[in-house]
Amino acid sequence: MADVGRGLKRILIEGLGWTLVVVGIAALVLPGPGLLALFAGLALLATQYDWAEKRLAPVRVRALQTAADSVSSWGRIAVSLFGVVFLTAAGFFWGLGPEAPTWWPVADRFWLMGGWSAGATMIASALIALATIVYSYKNYRGEEGRRRLERAQRKTAEDSGYTDFDAHDAGADRPADPVEDRAS
Repeated sequence: MADVGRGLKRILIEGLGWTLVVVGIAALVLPGPGLLALFAGLALLATQYDWAEKRLAPVRVRALQTAADSVSSWGRIAVSLFGVVFLTAAGFFWGLGPEAPTWWPVADRFWLMGGWSAGATMIASALIALATIVYSYKNYRGEEGRRRLERAQRKTAEDSGYTDFDAHDAGADRPADPVEDRAS
């Protein structure tokens, strides 16, 4: 009976992992958290496959760099927060489903298809985006955030043997921190 449970667990992990990988790849070109979904999918698959574990390191390095870049300036933060507000408003608008305008060229039934299910998905995406912005701000904003990013990237490289990321990803283009250098 334990083998059945273990087999079922493996099937569920692999199914969810592959689903997240496919969604993540699609979201790299479509709206959505592509790197986040791809990373989550590879993390699940890495529990089952060695090849997935090896491919997880570069995705993790890039995801950390993207998180840090997204909060590197107040302009980027403002644009991201505007996107959250816009997506939330669009979700409510879509869910309420106002009547089709007179200029709508096709049948009224094709105006804002999906109703609340589509609107709720937009609102949920906005909440995920907001949580990602807050997480990135708390962990990667400012000088301490850059040091935290560099440590995480170095640890990923050491743990996996992954060394194929450029100097910018590792923070080598930034001036050395004399306090951190003395501590080494």
